[in-house]
Amino acid sequence: MELNLKGKIALVTGSGKKTGIGYAIAKKLASEGCHIIIADYGAPKGLNADVKTGSMNEMMVIGQELHQAFDVETLVVNVDVTLTDTIREMVSVIQEKFDRVDILCNNAGATFGVPNGIHTYDETAWMKTIDVNLHGVFRMSKAIVPLMPATGGNIINIASRAGKVPALFNGAYSVSKAGVIMLTKVMAKELAGLNIRVNAICPAQINTEFKKWGFELEAQFFNTTAEEQEQKMCETIPAGRIGTPQEVADMALFLVSEASSYVTGQALNVCGGQLMEL
Repeated sequence: MELNLKGKIALVTGSGKKTGIGYAIAKKLASEGCHIIIADYGAPKGLNADVKTGSMNEMMVIGQELHQAFDVETLVVNVDVTLTDTIREMVSVIQEKFDRVDILCNNAGATFGVPNGIHTYDETAWMKTIDVNLHGVFRMSKAIVPLMPATGGNIINIASRAGKVPALFNGAYSVSKAGVIMLTKVMAKELAGLNIRVNAICPAQINTEFKKWGFELEAQFFNTTAEEQEQKMCETIPAGRIGTPQEVADMALFLVSEASSYVTGQALNVCGGQLMEL
């Protein structure tokens, strides 16, 4: 099936680390001929210094490698999705190089203050988690939708299984991702008249640095090892294994292609069967 993506311009937030889902999506889209905007927090500018992200150097390397491997144009921009000023600067940089954005993937995400129950959660950490994960999607979408062509565009919001099933002692993350799912539905209805489709992907257990960190955190809490926690998790997954960032990227590719032209407002699970819904 022809995907009709060659020459499209795709912006992927949180794509500045090779171990992450954002990078996998950027690489997949580049392999189909999309020009790629790598957007991540990659340098200290008074931004969220405790967010684990790639460095500007790593981001530049990623941009160069995608350009050479797939003969596409790339642009690297430093942005903090919690700060409107840096988003405004990003838009100006994008407009200098490209005349539009066809695809927006809101992948940037973080969690702070865990593990904690709702009654012990630090309020600042709670608000910060929601600001990155939920309000960041709103800010980025508001900034980029005006750059999408009249012929239409695609937005993918990376939510999580945690937005549908509560994550233990990680309430802010679950609440923020549930918000992303509802925001996706709101956007899909409101932007349909602009020929913009909006969908969410809800990854479950995916082999990233973030997931490994989560297993290590659980191991400390339950006095086990990260390997034991991973094995316990795999026992709850019908597929019997942890997923890969590339498998999430495959879903993203489907959602921005003509193969999904009648799909919008959905929150699709990539979970190996761990979450099954009517």
